[in-house]
Amino acid sequence: MRQRLKRAAWIAAALVVLVLAGIGANTARQWAGLTASSDAPAQRRAQLAPFWRVLPAAEGSAGAGDAVLLSGCDGVHDNMDFWAGRFAEQGRRALILDSHGPRGLDQLESWRLVCVGQVLAGAERAGDLAVALADLPTPPQGTVVLGASHGGWTAMEFLRLALTGQLPPGLRRWPADPARLLQGLQAVVLLYPYCGLLNGADEGDWTAAPPVLMILAAEDRIVSTPACLNLADRLRTRGARIAVSVIEGADHAFDQRERAALSPLSFDAALRARAAQEVDTFLAALD
Repeated sequence: MRQRLKRAAWIAAALVVLVLAGIGANTARQWAGLTASSDAPAQRRAQLAPFWRVLPAAEGSAGAGDAVLLSGCDGVHDNMDFWAGRFAEQGRRALILDSHGPRGLDQLESWRLVCVGQVLAGAERAGDLAVALADLPTPPQGTVVLGASHGGWTAMEFLRLALTGQLPPGLRRWPADPARLLQGLQAVVLLYPYCGLLNGADEGDWTAAPPVLMILAAEDRIVSTPACLNLADRLRTRGARIAVSVIEGADHAFDQRERAALSPLSFDAALRARAAQEVDTFLAALD
């Protein structure tokens, strides 16, 4: 009996080691930008477009350009509706870009794999943003991109890839000239983005990047606010125009009501209103 228990313990330990090794290898693959498949832009668009949701600009207020919104790692939730509605009220057509539904990552809590960096890294998801931007007519006023958490990471990776001319992992080619896509951007808003080890934004010359507003949560328990402050400083040395606002008392995803079971995070309407005012002030200064 003792030998049998010892053998079972060794087998269990070996399985744990194998699982951890597999996770480590997959994380390294994500960091290196390696993907299992490569899509033509038309294929990616065909995959994504049925899941796009577009809010037209409010009647009588059209003409302020477009907005593209990228959700956090748990997929599209009510905060994306809030921000899209706000942009629509200000005269922008707002496109909510769902990267999870087309890949089945909204089922059986598969989104958790995105949150722990095992699938759909920010650089890979940047290809979704490139395809969406290429599909939009370029308005004279320009397009605003807003990314929350993983979506913010994605937006930063898109800027880095477009600025350096590198191809987003998983795409066979750019859907349009990356310089043209950059020129069509008026601004980028990053809500409590992931700025950790897997974020590869710290590369290249950022002088041609649009103005960026980074809104951080002072009490963030999910991503590192100090890491984002450090990344913003490093990107400024590369020529980036980055404004940073740290909201005191805010935790991660403070603007989102819908939560997974047992989530320690909570919605705060007052803090969301403050973030919205920060965005309004930032965009008004660009006009």
